[in-house]
Amino acid sequence: MDAPVIDLLQLYPRDMNIYGDWGNVLVLRKRLALRGYDVRLHEYNPGDTFPGQVDLIVGGGGQDSGQNKIQADLLAQGGRLRDLADDGLPMLAVCGLYQLFGHRFTTHTGEVITGIGLLDVETVGGPTRLIGNTVLDSDEFGTIIGYENHSGLTTLGAEVQPFGRVTKGDGNNGTDGTEGARYRNVIATYLHGSLLPKNPAVADFLIRHAAERRYGSFNDVPLDIPHESEARTDAAARPR
Repeated sequence: MDAPVIDLLQLYPRDMNIYGDWGNVLVLRKRLALRGYDVRLHEYNPGDTFPGQVDLIVGGGGQDSGQNKIQADLLAQGGRLRDLADDGLPMLAVCGLYQLFGHRFTTHTGEVITGIGLLDVETVGGPTRLIGNTVLDSDEFGTIIGYENHSGLTTLGAEVQPFGRVTKGDGNNGTDGTEGARYRNVIATYLHGSLLPKNPAVADFLIRHAAERRYGSFNDVPLDIPHESEARTDAAARPR
C-alpha cells in the first residue's frame, strides 16, 4: 500500500526565508516521514502557479524590501489563503509574513504595506529592534522557546488569541505580554531560531491537523528522538 501523502507548501522562500526559517520545513518533513507519510514539497514565489493540493503552509520572515517584493502577489492570493485558513488548513507564518497576514504594516518611515487580513492584527514599525532568546507559556503547547529579532510592534484584535504569554523577552510589542497570534489552525509568531526544532509539540500540532483534514485521521506514532528534551532545556536556559 502506498504511503499517505502530505503536500507541504513553503510560501515565498525566495524573499521571506531568513534567520533559519527553512529549518521549520525540514522538521515538518522529517516528523511526517517518521510517521509513515510521504511529503511533496512545493515552493510558491510571486508569479508561480499556486498548487492545486495543499495540506500545510509554512512561511518565514524577511526585511521590509522582501515584504514589498511579495506584497502585490500576496494580496492577489489573499482570498485563497483566507478561505484555506477558514477551512482549517494549518499554517505557520513567521515574522514578516506574520505582519502581512494582518491588516497592515506601517513602517517606521510611515509607508503602509497592506496585508491580507487573515489575522486580526496590526503592526507599526518601532524605533528599536527587539532581539534575543524568548520563552513563552502556552496552555496548549507548554513552554515555547525561540529567538526574536524584529522592530515591528504588533497589536492583537478581538478575533485572534496570542500564541503564548511572554516569560522571557518582548513578544509582540514589549508591553502587553503577548507573543504571536492564533486563528483556527494558523500559528503566527516572531520566533525564529528555527522555531520547530525546539518545539516539537507545535510541529506535531501542524502535521496532525494537516493529516486529519486530508485523511480524517493521524498516524500518531510516538517518536523517540535522542536529546530532544535536552536541547529544549539548553535553549530555554540561554541568556536573553
